[in-house]
Amino acid sequence: MACAVIESLLPVPGRRSGRWRDHRQVINGILWKLRTGAPWRDLPERYGPWKTCHERLRRWTDDGTWDAILARAQVYDDGQPVEWIISVDSSVVRAHQHAAGARQKGDSRAGSRAATDGEALGRSRGGLSTKIHLAVDGRGRPLAVVLTAGQAGDNPQLFALLDAIRVHDGRPGRPRKKPDMLVADKAYAHDLTRTGLRRRGIAHAIPERADQVARRAAKGSHGGRPPVFDRQVYRQRNVVERCFNRLKQWRALATRYAKRAALYRSSLLLIAALIWLK
Repeated sequence: MACAVIESLLPVPGRRSGRWRDHRQVINGILWKLRTGAPWRDLPERYGPWKTCHERLRRWTDDGTWDAILARAQVYDDGQPVEWIISVDSSVVRAHQHAAGARQKGDSRAGSRAATDGEALGRSRGGLSTKIHLAVDGRGRPLAVVLTAGQAGDNPQLFALLDAIRVHDGRPGRPRKKPDMLVADKAYAHDLTRTGLRRRGIAHAIPERADQVARRAAKGSHGGRPPVFDRQVYRQRNVVERCFNRLKQWRALATRYAKRAALYRSSLLLIAALIWLK
């Protein structure tokens, strides 16, 4: 059933192209690699040449095929449409030493700091890391993914994450982006964030930090009222944690081996689409 949903989105070889290896075989090879975390060269022969699988992953990353597959999966009619109580959070994944060394155009120094920062890799005492910023619907299904270096903060990526949500419901018009409710933890409890959400007309359930409560109390009557906080809605935030758990069942996602951030993101999109289609 999943293959039937995405089959129309897969490229068709042109007239001048040679014989293409079956899409199902190639995608299964990519999934084997993501599940095991093994090097590409260790891909079993039943999936065909490893270079074919890697090249197909890279090519479909460049032309946006993986984004289109996730967009189609999000509106797949399985009787459970998108639930617009959106939960957001982030998770840091350790990057293997093989993930470093990608060159940028015009930069001949493999592994330079510029190349590392440009590929969503951060350096710290613990080594290289990447942070996954994730938005899920009320049933814990992925809606959007943004990658940053591991030391990046959560709050600065919130609006970029919300802007990345585009759900086409099959009807004419623009895709839907605005949730009915946003649920997030204290990492997003900033005054400017609340102001920005208010301007967008997005209700939210974000608890206050202890220092914010103390600062308002110190001002007395001039401190204003506390922001509205629905504790019952906030209890639903665990769906995003459960989604991270599902993604990290795939070893190549729990540890980043890909040098290019775009290829690692495409791997996340592929597994996200499978979550929707199951």
